[in-house]
Amino acid sequence: MDINAQTQLCGLLGNPVDHSLSPAIHNAAFRQLGLNFVYLAFPVQDLEGAVLGIKALGHIRGLSVTIPHKVTILPFLDSVETTAKHIGSVNTIVKDRGLLVGSNTDASGALQALQQGGVERSGQRVVILGSGGAARAIAFGLCVEGKIEQLTLLGVDDQERTTLANDLKAKTPILLHDASLTPDTLHSALGQAQLLIHCTPIGMHPKVNESCVPKHLLHRDLTVMDIVYNPLNTRLLQDAQAAGCRTIQGINMFLYQAVGQFELWTGKSAPTEVMRNVLTSHFS
Repeated sequence: MDINAQTQLCGLLGNPVDHSLSPAIHNAAFRQLGLNFVYLAFPVQDLEGAVLGIKALGHIRGLSVTIPHKVTILPFLDSVETTAKHIGSVNTIVKDRGLLVGSNTDASGALQALQQGGVERSGQRVVILGSGGAARAIAFGLCVEGKIEQLTLLGVDDQERTTLANDLKAKTPILLHDASLTPDTLHSALGQAQLLIHCTPIGMHPKVNESCVPKHLLHRDLTVMDIVYNPLNTRLLQDAQAAGCRTIQGINMFLYQAVGQFELWTGKSAPTEVMRNVLTSHFS
């Protein structure tokens, strides 16, 4: 990597950022294409001050945004892409002629992961478990762009889930149901579902033997995507494979949201396999 006076800077805004894999992924992609870009991770507490600095400095091209700034950064941006506005959060900023434009590639990354996994979204009956930030992004992505038939939201935080359900009903035409996540609601929802997307932290390292879906509810007509990517093959995915389900690992959504960011910043097709290899080598 040859850093000089023309090098374009991309980076991550969040707190904490010490364990982020984004610098490794994006710098490997920049090197692969021979681009004069570099990506750094910035721990940020004073968000408004950081944004003022970003606007003031030249050669800053783009930023990733992570916890806890995905929502609070919105008032500081010059414009926000439509799906990100519906979601109510951004994970990507492009600096274009001094203006900061927000997008959300969590949504597009999830749709790309489903497409690459061979899922035909049109007319599907979908169940999403969880109602947090990732669930919001995926739900809006599916309802705005996915052409699904209906969506069932199951979650444990009643206020959060109801807010998301009401937002989806107000802003999209999709038939929607929501309920608390219980064995009974799971049984009812999964019996007719074709796609299950798990958006809770259950099963994440170190509690790798946990799952919120009893294995007897999984059936071979169901595709299961788990957004947890550490471990790569969660207990839910292992149970789904044993039941004959098609499965999609969480690492794929993480990969494709990064691919979306890279392409927004550079205007070039991302070296997806290089980026995938960086991710998988970290967990192998």
